[in-house]
Amino acid sequence: MNTPRHPEYQYLDLLQDILDSGTRKELFLTPEVQQEYRDRGEDLPHIKSVFGRQLRFNLQDGFPLLTTKKTFSRGIIEELLWFLSGSSNIKYLVDRNVHIWDEWAYKKYRKCCSEEGLPDLTQKEFIARLKEEPADSDYVKRWGELVTIYGRMWRRWPASDGREIDQLGWCVKGLRKRPFRKSYVVSAWNPDFIYDMASPGNANEVPPFCHTTYQLSVTHGNRLNLGLYQRSADVFLGVPFNIASYALLLLMVAQVTGLEAGEFVHTFGDVHTYSNHEAQVREQLSRDPRPMPHMKLNPGIKELDDFTFEDFTLEGYDPHPPLKAPITNVGGY
Repeated sequence: MNTPRHPEYQYLDLLQDILDSGTRKELFLTPEVQQEYRDRGEDLPHIKSVFGRQLRFNLQDGFPLLTTKKTFSRGIIEELLWFLSGSSNIKYLVDRNVHIWDEWAYKKYRKCCSEEGLPDLTQKEFIARLKEEPADSDYVKRWGELVTIYGRMWRRWPASDGREIDQLGWCVKGLRKRPFRKSYVVSAWNPDFIYDMASPGNANEVPPFCHTTYQLSVTHGNRLNLGLYQRSADVFLGVPFNIASYALLLLMVAQVTGLEAGEFVHTFGDVHTYSNHEAQVREQLSRDPRPMPHMKLNPGIKELDDFTFEDFTLEGYDPHPPLKAPITNVGGY
């Protein structure tokens, strides 16, 4: 009898594929970011990428939180709750000591420092002030605001008539009444907020929506599946978060619609590793996957907006030690 291959090998195979056959590409880095590398005496990073790959995880087999390195599960949960709130200000995350979006807010501040004569704060000082200030302060409203972020597009898509459309809410409502429909799609790709296509005031330093769209679809009568298309994927740092985040979203939507969680299908466009992550990638490839954990949700929660951090319990997670690597601040305008 053949033992089924551990689902995590899909991810490890993708890492190896990029190392073996990836194409070298240069990165778009703003002058401010380039200068930071020069100040540190470091070479500018580049990427190796492949195009068009797919991973599949059946949530009946366990929760796909990678075990070949410890992954920040608290940050994944808090970030997803932030997305689901529809907020585009990082104050919620900063207050909870989740700093995965700090660089993007600080990048905007740094760009304006010389133009407006602002205090030359370090990123640590900048974030400390965001945490100290009340949510309604002018400082938080301006510098904590990312404008173009997933939660806003999922829950508050700006319509041409001034409305804010709750795309995900519409999907949940539909899945409860007509689960057989094929139109439950949530899009984050909004050209009105992307680089030189953006309307005045909408352009932002945050890269345009890496997770462009996802679809919720029911098979086998009551099995809910989620398919994500990701146009750009940092496979070492970002993708482990993305896998777990969308798998968790699938569990949540399945619970509030009375359906059974099925497959998370992760489809990539450009999927890549960064040159300053290569040593960590090779270390991860030397490790064998361990049993997948399980994520338990509070069964009493019946609406997406009612979930809190305390409603999630991760069981049986025994990963290898963490592998740290720098975030490369790409994009801008």
